[in-house]
Amino acid sequence: MQQYIFGYVERFVDYLEAEKHASRYTVRNYKSDLIGNLQHGTQKGFFQFLDRRGVPSLEAVDKGIMREYLGYLVDQRVAKVSLARKLSVIRSFYRYLLRERIIERNPTALTVSPKLDHHLPEFLTIDEMDRLLKMPDVSKPLGQRDRAVLELFYAAGMRVSEMAQLNMRHMDLDSREIRVMGKGNKERIVIIGQPATQALETYLRQTRPQFANKYSGDAVFLNYKGGRLTERWLQKALLKYAHDAGLLKKVHPHILRHTFATHLLDGGADLRVVQDLLGHASLSTTQIYTHVTQTQARKVYMGSHPMARLKDKENEHDAEPTAKTEDYSI
Repeated sequence: MQQYIFGYVERFVDYLEAEKHASRYTVRNYKSDLIGNLQHGTQKGFFQFLDRRGVPSLEAVDKGIMREYLGYLVDQRVAKVSLARKLSVIRSFYRYLLRERIIERNPTALTVSPKLDHHLPEFLTIDEMDRLLKMPDVSKPLGQRDRAVLELFYAAGMRVSEMAQLNMRHMDLDSREIRVMGKGNKERIVIIGQPATQALETYLRQTRPQFANKYSGDAVFLNYKGGRLTERWLQKALLKYAHDAGLLKKVHPHILRHTFATHLLDGGADLRVVQDLLGHASLSTTQIYTHVTQTQARKVYMGSHPMARLKDKENEHDAEPTAKTEDYSI
């Protein structure tokens, strides 16, 4: 692929950052989907495919080539959700090129997105979450830090990127509020409960001062060398604690976000409140969490459906004479 095309990508990235306020993680993923892995592994990037296919320019891409690319990804066993994301990125890139009059037509306009499989998000039960929270050894500094991390994941429903980038100035433990910078640099306020507040206070009072140095800056969660905990570290630590707790599920940070939302809704929280706490731009995104446990579903049904209530009343009336007969026979 000719070098000038990479210049278009850089301009596209500038557009994403300046006008779309895309996070650095979004930008990283967009570049990866377009350029691909240039060092190792199977080459799945769009430009890599065009290069192997011998397509001379972006203008030479047509519907047939797009179809070939999607077929190639299917052959590489790329998940449908990842395939749809890659296609979305390519569409955004071509819309940008069209807007800037770099090209005259958009070859992705008629490309149909794959039909996604709809899976309910996996989450932990209250018992599983309780077992996980108890795993860090809070008699040790690292355990105090890790307990605070787990408590905050569960209490606030934060993304792993938001947790890694959390700064001291974002927290107000007196009001139990934390200011979170989410996707697209959108700020929201999350509320935490007493257990998370206590765990954070203990960590900040006893452990963080031991780890902090002149390079720590404003970061909340530090490693023992004073550096900011990374997303990768948070993911690995969570897997380890889940394994130690005997949980059979593959626990990653987003499962705790699912758990946060599910437990709130099961407890009766309003969907729009959960939407705000999660930082979702669309209510439809939050609605995937409206699945409930069978116990909660039965409770809501029995308390809400008119025929269910009618049947309960009939049962109550049928039971009354029996109770009176027993009373008279005493």
